[in-house]
Amino acid sequence: MNDLDAFVGLLAPEGQALLDELRDHDPADELAAATRLRRDHPAPLVSAALGQARLRQRAAAKFGADAQLMYFTPNGVEQSTRTSVAAHRAARFAALGVRTLADLCCGIGGDALALARAGIRVLAIDRDPLACAAARANAEVLGLAELIEVRCADVTEVDTAGYDAVFVDPARRSKAPTRGAGRSPSGRGGGRATGGRIFDPEAYSPPLSWAVEAARTAPCAALKIAPGVPHDALPEDAETEWISDGGDVKEAVVWFGSAAEGRGPVPGGRRATLLPAGETLLGAGLPEPAAARPNTAPAGGASEDHAPVGPVGDWLYEPDGAVIRAHLVADVARQIDGRLIDPTIAYITADRLTATPYATAYALTDVLPFNVKKLRALLREREVGVAVIKKRGSAVEPEELRRKLKLGGGRNSCTIFLTRVAGAPTMLLGHPATDPVTPGR
Repeated sequence: MNDLDAFVGLLAPEGQALLDELRDHDPADELAAATRLRRDHPAPLVSAALGQARLRQRAAAKFGADAQLMYFTPNGVEQSTRTSVAAHRAARFAALGVRTLADLCCGIGGDALALARAGIRVLAIDRDPLACAAARANAEVLGLAELIEVRCADVTEVDTAGYDAVFVDPARRSKAPTRGAGRSPSGRGGGRATGGRIFDPEAYSPPLSWAVEAARTAPCAALKIAPGVPHDALPEDAETEWISDGGDVKEAVVWFGSAAEGRGPVPGGRRATLLPAGETLLGAGLPEPAAARPNTAPAGGASEDHAPVGPVGDWLYEPDGAVIRAHLVADVARQIDGRLIDPTIAYITADRLTATPYATAYALTDVLPFNVKKLRALLREREVGVAVIKKRGSAVEPEELRRKLKLGGGRNSCTIFLTRVAGAPTMLLGHPATDPVTPGR
C-alpha cells in the first residue's frame, strides 16, 4: 500500500473509526496502541492512522481546533500557513475586491480554506497527488467544498486567465516530491530528499522569478516567501509585507496589483503587520541601521531622513521582528521621538514613554560597560533570582552568561540586554514597561 492508497483508506469508514479512536491519543503509548489496533485492522491502515494522529497534534499550533478534523502530510504541516496569517491575507484579498483566485502550490489547502471562508472561490493546484487528496478532504470536512476546486497539475502549465487574483506559495524545502512544479530549467527547485530549508529564492519550486512573472500577468497577486529574503531580491513594482504573530515573524508576502483608492499594494512599499491585533505599518522609505542593511554604510546622524543616534535614555524599545525584517526601525523611532543607541543596532531609546504597537518598551535602570563580575554582584545586591537575557550585536550567548551569573533564589526579576552602545559592548538592565516600576539611573 503506497501513501496515497493509505490516505484514501483513512477516508473510508474503517479509517474514520480509527482516527476517532486516536483523537486523544498519547504519543507515548503509540507502540501499545499499534499492537492493540492491529489485532482488528490492517497494519498499513493502522500505521497511516497513527501517522495522521501525530500530524494532527503537531498541526494544532497552526490550525487550532480545526486540526483534529483536518488531514495533513508531513511537508504540509511544515509549510502550510497558520490560520491567523492565512485569514489576514484572505481578508486583504477580499478587501481588494477579489472574488475568484488561483492558489498555486496549494499543499494541503490551508490558504484555500481561509480564502473560501472569506467568500472567495478558489482553484487550488498542486502537482503532489497526496497533497491534493488532503486538500480535497479538508475542504469537504470543513464544509467548504463548494468554494474550492482542487486540481492535480504542474502550476507552470495552468492558465490562470479569468481569475481575479493569483496566490503562489512555492516550496521552500529540498524534499521530493515538490509541491507545485517540477525542477526548474536550471535543475534547482527541489528533488533532493534532505528536507532542509532553501534560502535562495531561485531555488524555490517554482523559482521566485517564475512566480513574479506569473503574478505580473494577474490583476492582483500575492507570493508567499521566507521572511529572511534579501531586500535586493524583491521586485520594485510590488509591495512586500512582513507578518508576525504573537511577536514571532512568520512569513513575507509580495503583493502585486493596483494601488487605486489607497487600498491596493504600494509599488516598492515595505510593510510590517502584527497579528493578532492587525496593526500595520507602511514604511516611509527611511534608511535603517546598518545591521539591517547588509553591504551598506552605517546609518547615523540626526538628519530628518535618518533615525538619529544618541545616548541611552530612560526607555528602551525592542522593535517587533516584522518591523526589523521590513527595515522600518527608523520609522518607529520617528513615531516615538526616539533615537538609536548605536548606528548598527536595532534598539531604540527615548526620554519618555510613548505607546506603540510596533515595539516592546522597557524602563531602564542601568547602563553599564560589559563586565560579568560587576553584573553578578549587582544582581545579588538587588536579590534578582530571575533574569531574562536578550542580545543584539553581542558575541556573548545568553545561556553562557546565565551560567556565569549563578543566580540564586532572589525575589526580584530583571531584563538584561547585551548589546553595543556607540560601538562599545554594553549591558542595559531594566523591566518591561508593563511592570509597576519606573526607570531610574
